[in-house]
Amino acid sequence: MLTPEITRRITDAVDAAFASQLEFTAELVRHPSLRAEEASAQDLMFAQMESRGLSMDRWQLDEETLSAHVGYGPTTVAFEDLTNVVGTYTPAAPATGRSLILNGHIDVVPTGPEDTWSRSPWDAEIKDGWMYGRGSGDMKAGLAANLFAFDALRAAGLAPAAVIHMQSVVEEECTGNGSLAALQRGYTAEAVIIPEPEENMLVRANVGVIWFKVRVSGKPTHVREMATGFNAIDAAYTVMGDLRELQDKWNADKGSHRYFEDLDHPINFNIGMISGGDWPSSVPSWCEFDVRAALYPGVTAADAWAQIENCLQDSTSGAEVSAVRSGFFSEGYVLEEGSDAEGVLASSHQEVFGSALESFTTPGYLDGRVFTLYGGIPALVYGPVSEAIHGFDERVHVESVRKVTKTIALFIAEWCGVTETP
Repeated sequence: MLTPEITRRITDAVDAAFASQLEFTAELVRHPSLRAEEASAQDLMFAQMESRGLSMDRWQLDEETLSAHVGYGPTTVAFEDLTNVVGTYTPAAPATGRSLILNGHIDVVPTGPEDTWSRSPWDAEIKDGWMYGRGSGDMKAGLAANLFAFDALRAAGLAPAAVIHMQSVVEEECTGNGSLAALQRGYTAEAVIIPEPEENMLVRANVGVIWFKVRVSGKPTHVREMATGFNAIDAAYTVMGDLRELQDKWNADKGSHRYFEDLDHPINFNIGMISGGDWPSSVPSWCEFDVRAALYPGVTAADAWAQIENCLQDSTSGAEVSAVRSGFFSEGYVLEEGSDAEGVLASSHQEVFGSALESFTTPGYLDGRVFTLYGGIPALVYGPVSEAIHGFDERVHVESVRKVTKTIALFIAEWCGVTETP
């Protein structure tokens, strides 16, 4: 356990550097790290880690290696545009504490029409206690919190007594392949913290996700003879209805899945994109739409996919229907209660917030599944309060970021152990 004096030194150090932390977070937001466009933001993360004396590793994701893993999601962009950054701290003396990964994703989702935002998605304006901007909450504030929590120990005259891997990964928003690539590269530890925007709480369980593209084929003809054709767009809506029936079937089974029993609607099939047809005056011969489907922990992605394929093959639309996987092919996970890592996080949170650490179940995807399912590592997904992630005017609560940073800093000190520096 940390002494009150050491605890105070660490939390005071977070406060002393917090203005700089916000400035860095804003700079990170101003790098629009959309999918396959993360290079400049990763350059910034690399420089920041290197300036802290970490041993640096930056590499391009490898399709052949990744695709051999059961947790791989098909990637639809060029791999040469996808790079991870990891900085490793190694104590000067032989390690006496427990090792740690501080993980976060650099990629962000599209903004949508920017004129629907009240300000530029990339300005990182702070107003009324909130920082705005795409990625401000999901999850650049968390990436900055990892760095500045680590800094706080050194500013407090302390050195962690165990190996720490600082990770900035890509592809979290679409495949999960970035964290998977880091694990495959050999980066393991006895615990991992991922400061996603989780309302100052710990994620107990979350769903798996499958992305797929459905193609519905029709028969084109001139609209004057529309009845002799077959409208693929009309048929696509029937196919969507078939998928909704499968979604409802899975939701009806929520009582069989621990931690999901009390969620109103844990399984969501989102129709995220649609396109079709070639000409306004022709009956459309094709329609494609993209789906994000959730699945419960304990259900393999392969089994869920087989049910989805059967649903499409048995479609009531009368159309020819096919589908291909286009991203996530991930299973959900449960963070089992009672780990030492959770206990340390709970005590650190209590010290900072003055209240017990709460946990909850989320129907969203998280990279924690990579570490828990495939590395046997307790994954603590815990982070600040945010609003409108993936929406317009995304924002993160500034004081929540401050407190989460203090919690992570205290966690590092207690989990890894510390020694006084001269």
